[in-house]
Amino acid sequence: MWNIKAITPDGKNLDVKAFDSDGNKFDVKAIQDSEQHSFMNIKAFVEGVELSIKIMDSSEEYAPIKAIGIDGTIYDIKALTQDNVKLDVKGISRSGNIIHVKAINENGDLYAVKAFAPDGKLNQVKGIKIFDRKVEMKVQGHPVYAHLKAINQ
Repeated sequence: MWNIKAITPDGKNLDVKAFDSDGNKFDVKAIQDSEQHSFMNIKAFVEGVELSIKIMDSSEEYAPIKAIGIDGTIYDIKALTQDNVKLDVKGISRSGNIIHVKAINENGDLYAVKAFAPDGKLNQVKGIKIFDRKVEMKVQGHPVYAHLKAINQ
């Protein structure tokens, strides 16, 4: 399991968590399930269940990133400051099939989001488009724009 963190310009690491509508927080991790670590799934761990995290189709300026429960419940993905301020984590731009993912503070500053391995390796957290169509798929009825992955870039 790799930790997902947002990194501030002064080098502070902010935890990235999933939140339900009641404000309960849940772990978000990249899963290394083999020797390779170049392309890993990122999941939210909610009450013993691994939930997919996706970049959602949206008309907003920045694409929202959400975990989707097995019953269709949506969980927000946020970075937490040391003062417990929740920062949005969103897809902010696209380069080919790669969606750049950043945490956004209250001033609009963008923070890199990365996956940290227990042994010190580092991957970028990105969205991946597989198909040319706008909506990749639907998960529990929710339109998905791209898949969230930890990649070695």
